[in-house]
Amino acid sequence: MTSNGLDTAPGNDFRPPRPFRDIWANADFDTLREKFYQLYIAVEQSPAATAITDTEGRIEYVNQRFLDVTGFSREELLGKTPAMIQSGMTPESVYRDMWQTLRSGRVWKGELQNRKKTGELYWESETITPVRDDHGQVVNFVAVKEDITERKRQEDELKVMASVFETGQATLITDPDMRIEKVNQAFTDITGYHADEVIGQTPRLFKSGVHDRAFYARLWDAVLETGHWQGEIWNRNKYGDIYPLWQSITAVRDTAGEIRHFIAVFHSIAERKQMESELERQATRDHLTGTHNRRAFDQAIRQAIRHSEHSGDGFSLLLFDIDHFKAVNDTYGHDTGDAILKRLASRAGEGLRSTDLLARWGGEEFAILLLDTPLKGAATFAERLRDQVASTRFEGLTITISLGITEYLPGDDLDSMLVRADDALYRAKRGGRNTAVVATGQHD
Repeated sequence: MTSNGLDTAPGNDFRPPRPFRDIWANADFDTLREKFYQLYIAVEQSPAATAITDTEGRIEYVNQRFLDVTGFSREELLGKTPAMIQSGMTPESVYRDMWQTLRSGRVWKGELQNRKKTGELYWESETITPVRDDHGQVVNFVAVKEDITERKRQEDELKVMASVFETGQATLITDPDMRIEKVNQAFTDITGYHADEVIGQTPRLFKSGVHDRAFYARLWDAVLETGHWQGEIWNRNKYGDIYPLWQSITAVRDTAGEIRHFIAVFHSIAERKQMESELERQATRDHLTGTHNRRAFDQAIRQAIRHSEHSGDGFSLLLFDIDHFKAVNDTYGHDTGDAILKRLASRAGEGLRSTDLLARWGGEEFAILLLDTPLKGAATFAERLRDQVASTRFEGLTITISLGITEYLPGDDLDSMLVRADDALYRAKRGGRNTAVVATGQHD
């Protein structure tokens, strides 16, 4: 006898379990016995879990697959009802429908969530068929079950993905070769591309040119090694506009570990970047004139000094202020004074290059950083600026400025340059104002 109570071949001592027994006892011919044995073995070895019950639901037979799925032994199941494996998670209405269908003699099909002997929950798709005798009376039920736990898990995941797919987050799904398979409405809202314009294309369509090859190499190294990447990226939309995104890319693998899809989820951060830019501007700009403030100017000079220390390139610094500005405020009021400061800042900025930097140093005093400009060129610029200011009417008034000029010398720091420029400005004031004085050395 085997562990299942079966001979490995038919013989006189072979006794199949109920309900096969009556058929077996009435078999008159060896051929019939042989065919019946083959049928029994086929059911016993079937990959589908199979159970036979009486009309009250008491288990009379289960095959090996049923035991494998549930974890129970035959001894624990025979004579019991399937209530042993019920989880309590399936609604009672399902069981009522099932018994109503079976007792009417019809086949019932459905899905049940059951519980293994270990307590683990699992899903199965079940078909229960009534078995009738020669008089048409239902004498047994045969239940054939398929474990669909993995399918249900995948269905749940798909539902979650579908709900995510239709949220406000733009979503793009590709195949393993990065060919776009699906996009959602939020994708179209952000990129301007409709699904039929991008399906079959690759995300290279959206490259902005902002990032170099090394950026994309690091991105895909992370995706392939860890399965995920997220970060800031700049793309180009359908209309040619370049805009910033916060994007996450996930590699989806199958049970064998092979990549089946890439999923990119992203949203525009253009508004956030604009806000950050505005906050940065406010932190580095003078609120009255719109020029850089002293903090930003100090940082720019320190950076220029570090660059010069390594490259040997020179730069120059100018300090200037309005002559007799206190008298202007006292005579014409602070509103007029403020208007003059704004107009002066605008006039001074007109002659600057994109690499130069103008700042309000404090009160009526301003500073200009001229990169890659030697002292001689700075002096020429200062004289031109002095003449332009003197020949311009500010709020109907003629004003003049005095300037102090210096250049970077090896070993300089911020303070040493400011001391020289401020000393040159003081000498311009003392020399009669409306003039520019050059500091030619560290001890002028």
